[in-house]
Amino acid sequence: MSETVRLTVAQALVRFLGAQYSERDGVEQKLFAGCFGIFGHGNVAGIGQALLEAELAEPELLPYVLGRNEQAMVHSAAAYTRMKDRLQTWAVSTSVGPGATNMVTGAALATINRLPVLLLPADTFADRAASPLLQELELPDSGDVTVNDCFRPVSRYFDRVWRPEQLSSAMLAAMRVLTDPAETGAVTVCFPQDVQAQAHDWPVELFAKRVWHVARPLPERAAVARAAEAIRSARRPLVVAGGGVHYSGATAALAAFCEATGIPVGQSQAGKGTLLFDHPQCLGAIGSTGTTAANTIARDADVVIGIGTRYSDFTTASRTAFQADGVRFVNINVAGLDAVKHSGIGVVADARETLEALTASLADFRVDADYEAEYQRLDAEWDATVSRVHADAPSGGLLTQNAVIGMVNELTEPRDVVVCAAGSMPGDLHKLWRTRDPKGYHVEYGYSCMGYEVAGGVGVALACPDRDVVVMVGDGSYLMMATELVTAVQEGVKVITVLVQNHGYASIGALSEELGSQRFGTRYRYRSGTGRLDGDRLPVDLAANAESLGVRVLRVRTADEFAAALREAKAATTSVVVHIETDPLVPAPDSRSWWDVPVAEVSSLETTQRARKTYDDAKSTQQTFLHPSEEVSS
Repeated sequence: MSETVRLTVAQALVRFLGAQYSERDGVEQKLFAGCFGIFGHGNVAGIGQALLEAELAEPELLPYVLGRNEQAMVHSAAAYTRMKDRLQTWAVSTSVGPGATNMVTGAALATINRLPVLLLPADTFADRAASPLLQELELPDSGDVTVNDCFRPVSRYFDRVWRPEQLSSAMLAAMRVLTDPAETGAVTVCFPQDVQAQAHDWPVELFAKRVWHVARPLPERAAVARAAEAIRSARRPLVVAGGGVHYSGATAALAAFCEATGIPVGQSQAGKGTLLFDHPQCLGAIGSTGTTAANTIARDADVVIGIGTRYSDFTTASRTAFQADGVRFVNINVAGLDAVKHSGIGVVADARETLEALTASLADFRVDADYEAEYQRLDAEWDATVSRVHADAPSGGLLTQNAVIGMVNELTEPRDVVVCAAGSMPGDLHKLWRTRDPKGYHVEYGYSCMGYEVAGGVGVALACPDRDVVVMVGDGSYLMMATELVTAVQEGVKVITVLVQNHGYASIGALSEELGSQRFGTRYRYRSGTGRLDGDRLPVDLAANAESLGVRVLRVRTADEFAAALREAKAATTSVVVHIETDPLVPAPDSRSWWDVPVAEVSSLETTQRARKTYDDAKSTQQTFLHPSEEVSS
């Protein structure tokens, strides 16, 4: 008989999680930095009690952090693991009912961005002795469905521990998915309230240190040869670098590949920073929010080398970015799902290993000097554009958002991290931010979730306490979820929040106008006597709100005041909010690109009719990319 120890299911869970490690390239770290949690009747006496015992007896086993919003806790965990290249993450514990379902948005964000987070929602009683319970979903045609089943489509792995004996298999399966770079995302394991508190005799080996190796799948030689052949045949090749380059630690390998071949690089949102902004082969952002340099080169590229990218619609400008006849794709990705996109030549392997193999295979290849001169000229022209808009003069007494971005970029250190997620700023940052450190740019744009910014900033700060974190957030996203400023104060975490007030949804307002909908429903206004939201501005004071959450606030209006406030925030040791009002009607420079958002096909509004004509013209250039890339088009 093996030795056993008697613990509740929750106590066993906490002890198990504290013993898990990840390892890559011989470097080990604890897989779980800790557990975020908000307690309710579903988990306070189960996982909550177990975390208390652990904190008293072994504080470093699974440190606990109290959050303010369940969705926000998942965002913090996702931001943390992104900064850690998916090698370390957090568990998140919630009560049953709304506490659990509040996490669904966070789960979707993590899975879409391929970020490992462990979600531990409480569930209804397994024994059903007291049913129906508070917050229990009752269905007339199913007795085993709970609200937590809504996690299934947004989780990479889902399980429910109905009995103590199921814990070991459920958690081992969960760890496998969390540490698999091709399969990872949100992992949800539900714990019925009564099961959490049940005692069981556990084999002690379940709690032994367990190291999960994070693999670097090697590319097949034949796949490398096919990819190299396609690249060697190209006259105008282009790399599209995605987040996978960061996660595989392949930034140095990408730089070596580009320097050896002369192939330029366009970057997705997640891939920004894979080359620094002033690298000779870096053309910056690509796609709907890209630079004119990257998008001009993309239009005529004959071989596109996607590395660690999902080819989202923003990256491909809704499949209009690449217009060359017979354009072919080489896709390097650990996930087969992404490697086959656009009928590409798939190399299902680690990005670093594949880049090193390709660099060796292409030792005799370099693009023509004329091509290098062309893309470097285009990049210099874009850089001059960025310098001009960074220096935008105030409009009507207000700074432009372009100028705010430029000043933050100028007055922060290269290793500081800018954080953003939704609204107009992600697109503006994508094209205007000059990234000077591979980890200096953190914009969540797989799900583009309003409310991610402050919570994500807390996660970044927890992951990188040696860097200053600057959250860029508009009033729309701030109003969605600013509560984690309280968590930052509680934990002594420093986050600098640049809170841009423009009295409405500036991003969707601009899109609405472009699509002929006249900024309808996007301004923060009183309802007037006409019955419409077209009255005076609402008297919302977001600076006062931030102060009420315990954060120091600096209110500024002018460029000089803003610069002084940023310097003061940089010198501070605690969280600071810098509140500035900007002009929402001054856009960033045009990317000369498109994003597919359908316009009403019939309308009585002339603005909509004109927008539909523009839409139809752009739609006609959309590509299918059905031709096999392994065949050379005639």
